[in-house]
Amino acid sequence: MTHEFPSLLEKAAYLREKQLVGDAKSQISGLLPFSRATLWRRVKDGTFPKPVKLSERTTAWPTAEIRKWMMDPAAYRATSTHVGR
Repeated sequence: MTHEFPSLLEKAAYLREKQLVGDAKSQISGLLPFSRATLWRRVKDGTFPKPVKLSERTTAWPTAEIRKWMMDPAAYRATSTHVGR
């Protein structure tokens, strides 16, 4: 019997804003080469995945969507209707 928990977790995992763009105060770099403002501008214009509202104060991005964007950022167009910030 084969367990596919790692792949299941990868598909179900989320990334928070600081993980994506980093935190200048803490000198932590993020996965993306742009700022928080650029992240939200791209979300708004549909060239970056829309986040999911996990709770009243928690917004995150599905890792599967981030992976799709990373495969071809220039061609990516958000299609889902997740709730924004």
